[in-house]
Amino acid sequence: MLSDYLGNSKLKRLAACASASLLVACSSVGAQTNAPESTAAPVPVLSVPDFTGVVAKTEGSVVNIRTTEAVRVRNQRMGPGGSTDPYELFKWFFGPDAVPPGMPGKRGDRGDRGAAPQAEPQERTVPRGVGSGFIISADGYILTNNHVVAKSNGIFVTLTSGKEYAAKVIGTDARTDIALIKIDAKDLTPLPIGDSAKLKKGQWVLAIGSPFGLDSTVTSGIISAINRDTGDYLPFIQTDVAVNPGNSGGPLINLAGEVVGVNSQIISQSGGFMGISLAIPIDETMRVVEQLKAHGKVTRGRIGVQIGPVSDEVAKAIGLEKADGAMVSNVEKDGPAAKAGIRAGDVITHFDGKKIEHMTDLPRIVGGTKPGNRVDMQVWRKGKQQKLSVTVGEMPSADEDSSAKSSEKAPQEAPVDALGLKVGEIDKANREQSPHEGGVQVVEASGPAAEAGISVGDIIVTINDVDIKGPEQYAKVVAGLPKSRAAALLVVRGDQSQWITITPEK
Repeated sequence: MLSDYLGNSKLKRLAACASASLLVACSSVGAQTNAPESTAAPVPVLSVPDFTGVVAKTEGSVVNIRTTEAVRVRNQRMGPGGSTDPYELFKWFFGPDAVPPGMPGKRGDRGDRGAAPQAEPQERTVPRGVGSGFIISADGYILTNNHVVAKSNGIFVTLTSGKEYAAKVIGTDARTDIALIKIDAKDLTPLPIGDSAKLKKGQWVLAIGSPFGLDSTVTSGIISAINRDTGDYLPFIQTDVAVNPGNSGGPLINLAGEVVGVNSQIISQSGGFMGISLAIPIDETMRVVEQLKAHGKVTRGRIGVQIGPVSDEVAKAIGLEKADGAMVSNVEKDGPAAKAGIRAGDVITHFDGKKIEHMTDLPRIVGGTKPGNRVDMQVWRKGKQQKLSVTVGEMPSADEDSSAKSSEKAPQEAPVDALGLKVGEIDKANREQSPHEGGVQVVEASGPAAEAGISVGDIIVTINDVDIKGPEQYAKVVAGLPKSRAAALLVVRGDQSQWITITPEK
């Protein structure tokens, strides 16, 4: 041992600790030779969990999924490796219309010199990919990722016992990347469903799946982050568990043996694991499963608004205590939100009794609300909370994008003001399509306005808590702005609205 070569007692103790176990931390090392032992409280002994019990209890419920797809191929009936007919070989090299010297048309008197029947394209079933899944009911329901089974014409599930079943798709949801499939089997052992809302950073979790087709592979790690927003309005669980191609659709399991997530994505520059894996929270997943079981598809609510984040500067300028909520940038004409009285520039702070802390909270909460339900919501408008009620609509299968229309002529000009703006009356084209009654149109933007991103043609409808009716009133409002404080302008560009903060020039 290393301690045999060391004379210092402290070093001996360090060596003994290192050689005793790599999994146990020593509680105390001690002081210098002949020095009294420390009286400080001992460091708690820490150890890595023993995962064997969890694995033994859960891996039998994890399955391997392989898929096939149909591809169209043209059979080669001539050429090297095919027909040995000299005529066919000649055409293979020189083209379908070529005829060897001295050789008449193909086999007989058909008059189609050089022409040969072409092989019709045929469908061939080929392997498509490999993924993972897990059993959620004793009668054969299995969860996996939508991208594992999408575009396949055959799905085959292999249990850990080696028995293989053909599976059918019950329903899929591309938005959450969830698929529910079923095999004709009984008395299976489902995985217990946990509560992803209780997850904490640093918590140990396991992944079981088939990376690169290696079924029943177990990896471990910790929760790195929760509610990780990737821009898809889906709050992912981020872990450092090794997940690779083939793990998709497999379970993320806590130390109680419960599923807390469905492994779905990796963030990688190489295509392999690089320390960041993303899983779909099981709470969100099971809400989708309920609808897939009942209807084969997922129906989501919508209210017809486009939203953006609330910055600290905007929150301060409009009087919000914190930069929470979802800023309404556009309201769909005649949509549920418009009928409820929501306006561009409102900040939605609560929906159906749930607080909107981040912009991405709103689409998830609205999407999870049953279409047709009438719910209360709170918006921040003109320095105070207002309560509105909205009847939730149904999200269509395809969203329609509206295009912005350009202005036809320049409005009447006014002098450049302290914000660096020249404004005038709104031209006829913009007036007809604007959902706002008042406002002024920007003729020139310079200085602080240009630096803030305001452009010619933009329409200013509100400054702080004051609705702008026309150029004269606008000039009075701007003249009264304090020079040391940023003002919040609600600016409409096309069919989009946003708050922009500008500090007036002194």
